[in-house]
This record gives sequence, C-alpha cells and structure tokens, in this order.
Amino acid sequence: MKKIIPITFVLFLLYSCISQPKSSDIPILNAISSGETIDLSWAKEVGAKQFPEKKNNIFKANDFGAVNDSNIISTQAIQKAIDACSSSGGGIVTFDPGYYQTGAIFIKAGVNFQLNKGVTLLASNNINDYPEFRSRIAGIEMVWPSAVINIVNTKLAAMSGKGTIDCRGKVFWDKYWKMRKEYEKKGLRWIVDYDCKRVRGILVSNSSDVTLKDFTLMRSGFWGIQILYSKHCTLNSLSVNNNIGGHGPSTDGIDIDSSTRILIDSCDINCNDDNICLKAGRDADGLRVNRATEYVVIRNCIARKGAGLITCGSETSGSIRYVLGYNLKAYGTSSTLKLKSAMNRGGVVEHIYMTNVTADSVQYVLAADLNWNPSYSYSKLPTEYIGKKIPEHWKIMLTPVTPPSKGYPHFKDVYLSNVKATNATQFISASGWNDSLRLENFTVYNLNVHAQKAGIVAFTHNLFMKNINLKIDDQSKVTFKNNTKLTKEIHYE
Repeated sequence: MKKIIPITFVLFLLYSCISQPKSSDIPILNAISSGETIDLSWAKEVGAKQFPEKKNNIFKANDFGAVNDSNIISTQAIQKAIDACSSSGGGIVTFDPGYYQTGAIFIKAGVNFQLNKGVTLLASNNINDYPEFRSRIAGIEMVWPSAVINIVNTKLAAMSGKGTIDCRGKVFWDKYWKMRKEYEKKGLRWIVDYDCKRVRGILVSNSSDVTLKDFTLMRSGFWGIQILYSKHCTLNSLSVNNNIGGHGPSTDGIDIDSSTRILIDSCDINCNDDNICLKAGRDADGLRVNRATEYVVIRNCIARKGAGLITCGSETSGSIRYVLGYNLKAYGTSSTLKLKSAMNRGGVVEHIYMTNVTADSVQYVLAADLNWNPSYSYSKLPTEYIGKKIPEHWKIMLTPVTPPSKGYPHFKDVYLSNVKATNATQFISASGWNDSLRLENFTVYNLNVHAQKAGIVAFTHNLFMKNINLKIDDQSKVTFKNNTKLTKEIHYE
C-alpha cells in the first residue's frame, strides 16, 4: 500500500528543495497526495542542450556593409553576415559599437548573433521591411509580418550580449488604438488585434536548442518574445521593457506558445500585458493544431508593470501543463498567478506549480477565470457583413467549436505556496463556471497577504487552503460559494 503524504508536507518539501539560492538543480520529488504523484524530475531537462561553440569564427556585420547610422537601413548587410557565418559552419556575428537600423533579420543555424554593450539595433518603422509569412498569432495560424529578429526552422542558434534592440513600436501602438476605436463602434472588437498587423520583437518558431541571453529588448510593436512550436530553448538574463514612450497594447513580455522544455531564468520584464505567458492556441484553430505548452521552468524573474507575473492563457486549446515557477518577484503586476480562458477555447491547464514569491502592489495574488474578457474572446459577425466577402482569418475566428462542450476549458492541479504579498488590491478571485465545470484540485499554502479586499472563491472542487494569513483593509473575508470538498484555514489579522 502506498504511503499518503499530507499536502502541507509535500509543499514544504517542494519549497525547501528548490529554493537553494546557489543551486539550479531541481531534485526528483516523489510524493503522493490525494492519490497523485508529484514528480519534478522533468524540470532538469528544460532549456537549450547546446550553444553555438565556434568562438573563433567571427563575422563582423560592418565588414558586410552595416553602417553605424540610425538613418541608413542595414538589413541586407546584417543578413549577409549571418548567412556567411552559418554557411561556414557557424560562429559569431558582431558589430562595432553604434546604432544600426534594420528590418527583419533571420538568424541561421550555428550562429551566435552577438550584440555587445554599446550596440543598439533600431527597428525600421516601415511595415514593408517585415516580409509576411504564415505564423501563429494570438492563438490562430494566419499570414503575419515577420518579427524584428527571427529564428525559424533552425537548430542550434543564439542571440546574446549586453546590447539593445529598440523595436520603436509606438507607430504600431498608435495604429492599433486608432483601429480599436473604429472597430469597437462596428462590433468588431474580437478581430481588431488580428487585422492590425503589428511587428513582434523576437520570434523563435519550429526551432530547437535556441538561447537568448543578456540583451535588452524594448518598445516592441506587439509581443516582445514569442517561442512558437519549439523545444529546448533558454531565455536568460533578458530585460524586456515595452512601456517606454507610450502605452503599448498587448505588448506581452515573453510568450511560450505550444512549445516544450523551456527555461526562463533571471529575466526582468516591464510591459503592458502578460509578463510571462503560456499559450497553446485558441478556439477551433487551436483545437485543430492541438499542441501543448509543457515542461516550462520560470525562476529568478522580476515582473514589473504588466498583467501577470505568470499567466496561463487565454489561449489554452492545446493544453498547458507541467509549469514550475519559483524565486520570483512582482512589482505592480496585475496578478501574481493568473489563469484565464473562455468557453470556446477548450484544453486543460494542469500541473502548475508556483512557490517562493514576493509581490508588492499587485491587483490579485491569485486569479482564475474560465470566461475571461467576453468582448475579445467570442467572435460574432455583425449583420452588415453577413453575405459579404471577409478575410481568411475572420473565417478562422468565426469557426464554431463543435460540439460546444469541446470548447470548455478545465483548470486543475494548481499549487501556489510560500507567497508574501503587500499592498495588493484583492487577495483572490477564483471561479469555475457551474456545478459541472469547476476549478479542481487547487492548493494554496503558506501565504502572507496584505490587501484592500479579500475576494471570492466559487465553483471549486477539492480546494485546499492552509496557513493563509490575511490583513484586509476593508475588514472583509473571503467569500466562498458553491464549493465542494473545501479545506480552508485562514487567519485574519
């Protein structure tokens, strides 16, 4: 007969084993609670397995015609240096210090694209400098402009150095806000993000053994870094700042999109949407592709302004599972842990582990919503467009999920422990949908929270809350509604 270990002991062991400040090793943890084995051995196998090693094979972009002049575009010269480096078996592409304007560039196999301190790439504001190809954007596959930096269909590549990529995305932000205002009047809020083609900062797609480290990415026109359909990638010591010189809409920091075996370590993210987000496609198209995001470790990171330190969703169709976050900080972020989906997404969000977190001035410590942002999440063609020719991606967005039950998302097996939060707006907002669609097997353990409001928990099954210490400014207590198999031990100061 298997020995059942109390979940409190399991989470204490989880915290104490992985929070050693000088060790990046993740131990195997075999503990059983409620009949489930918690095993983190997979966390040792994340990240790039290789790094481009030809350090003596150096190609200087300046020798290929790149010019230190912010008014001259050097895209072709930079690309020639990359192509030559890759063709020779790999090596390093470098620059003399200075400012270089560029459109889309494509890093090839074996290349370490190195931006040293004093080197800044300035992204072109001309959309024509970003050739379009089929990709996935915000959960659906469609034709979209290339990113500023692209690593596509490539094995073993890197971008490194203490330099900067300034995406100068405000021109795309302004375009979006103008379109958004017009589209909302027409009942087209659900499609404006897809019609307004904005340039991503970095795209890693269908690739493996990719490393991004040390540089600064700023003012991305759309998402900062998207890891799509890829495996074994490392993002280390990156600074992402998309809140310079304006209000950048949907400027996520890092998006892990239907990818596996990913390590995000020691990154500092300031953006206008999700700081670190895990995605897996949306609606009928995401269910068609059906590729999960799984086996992701997020550690030693800081989230500043943004919508979530760690967010799962809202694109959940292919499922999101086996995510471990620890030694994390949130300053002014909307949520410490956010789970979001919609009733046409489908997919399962499960085995999410987050521990050892410090949060200040967040909106929510824990937020979970199966029916997030309806005006964006549900597509409906206005009457005046019926019978008229519409774009391909409109048709994709309007494709119904059948049967409807296939679109119901499920959140389960979520563990949040060892959190200290000060000046939060609300402790918790976690709700399932109804009696048959609940949040299942959530464990919230050892939290010390100061917040203005307590919050609500509804439609959960097997929710375990223990060692929860709350200081609530308005003297409210957590409201519990329609929960089954509920364990709660909450102390109010």
